[in-house]
Amino acid sequence: MGGFFGVTSTRDCMMDVFFGTDYHSHLGTRRGGLAAYNRELGLQRSIHNIENSPFRTKFEHIFEEMQGTSAIGCISDTDPQPLLIRSNLGTYAICIIGLIRNAEALIAEYLADGGGHFDAMTGGGVNATELVAALISKKDSFAEGIRFAQEAIEGTASILILRDNGNLIAARDRLGRIPVLIGRDEDGYCVTFESFAYQKLGYEDCKELGPGEVVELTPTEMTQLVAPGKEMRMCAFLWSYYGYSTSTYEGVNVEVMRYRNGEIMAESDAKNNRAQGIDYVSGVPDSGTPHAIGYANKSAVPFSRPFIKYTPTWPRSFMPANQKERNKVAKMKQIPVHDLIQGKRLLFVDDSIVRGTQLKETVDFLYDNGAKEVHMRSACPPIMYGCKYLNFSRGTSDMDLIARRTIMELEGPEGFQHLEEYSDGSTRRGKNLRQAICDKFHFASLEFQSLEGIIKAIGIDPCKLCTYCWNGKE
Repeated sequence: MGGFFGVTSTRDCMMDVFFGTDYHSHLGTRRGGLAAYNRELGLQRSIHNIENSPFRTKFEHIFEEMQGTSAIGCISDTDPQPLLIRSNLGTYAICIIGLIRNAEALIAEYLADGGGHFDAMTGGGVNATELVAALISKKDSFAEGIRFAQEAIEGTASILILRDNGNLIAARDRLGRIPVLIGRDEDGYCVTFESFAYQKLGYEDCKELGPGEVVELTPTEMTQLVAPGKEMRMCAFLWSYYGYSTSTYEGVNVEVMRYRNGEIMAESDAKNNRAQGIDYVSGVPDSGTPHAIGYANKSAVPFSRPFIKYTPTWPRSFMPANQKERNKVAKMKQIPVHDLIQGKRLLFVDDSIVRGTQLKETVDFLYDNGAKEVHMRSACPPIMYGCKYLNFSRGTSDMDLIARRTIMELEGPEGFQHLEEYSDGSTRRGKNLRQAICDKFHFASLEFQSLEGIIKAIGIDPCKLCTYCWNGKE
């Protein structure tokens, strides 16, 4: 994934952009970058690798190196950005969030026009941000160029541009799969992915861009360049997993949605007489915890933390490139509370069960420390399809998904013709899937939130949500 933050102001804004960008660190672990505009210095840019050190430590001296009344920052899980571009539209800095599935076709088409070229990275790949800039530059204005790029891209691209006059241009992706919000204070405007990032910095809510909407911002005004489209497909997984708990998207707070989601799962378990006699409800930290709190509140079973993640010195568990190393780091971070594990029947709620690699380590760890039973709940339906629109998962194949692998083991390729049945826990195939995963991971029971349940928890019109990873519907 990734996230961006930008400011255009009448005062120096580097401090705001530094902290605003840092507040997006949960969305990416590979690159961090800042670009700033100063009337005397023009555009400046700095990019650092943040795989082994967080954004804040790599940019703590940025105030000595860069100044500006307008600036943008980006956390990226893919290519280095922001990039500085010089084109027929002028010189500008640009960063994007999203995934371009047809990048190779777009590159070939661009080069076939003659006279163009790209800066090739190791292996011959092209930075996706440079590709977007090249598409924008084929038109005579930013408005036309951004609209052209977004119509050409298969996937998702939200765009943030810092012009060489200090203006910002912000564009939400064509179907609004991810949020772009505008904040306002007495000195100017800001652009963000996470709403809490600007609220903590003293900005007030101003506007949430609609699907495909493009605006240009100066310190004193906001001008709409492209009106929003009518169709929206916002990523529902944003609320279940990767959105930050304190943020609000389309009027729905993430933490509140997760409480509601847990309550709905508890109601379903009670109705179907599942997982009775539980001693404690717990979350698989961190994003599973609010779902578990909702479950505990509704079921009246005490919430507890049978293990605590030791985070002061350990890096995030998904940072190492090797899966075995990620599992090792995850295991080393888990410190048991023996009084809450020994002889206890535990029910854990995870935000999702994707590949299941680290989850098995966690369950084995609990049994090794004396748990009597470990029940598992997933706060979303079984993930049946790798995401085609955002790059929040490292998986490269649908067969990386635990649900897909288990279906293959149960029924072979024929099973993939019945994915809807496998998702539904009330069907024979659905029950078989859950039991097979229980056998793999030694769960006492397993259940997934239903698609209807998670849509109810989000609470916005289902036709405005993307649920592709669960049901394959675009």
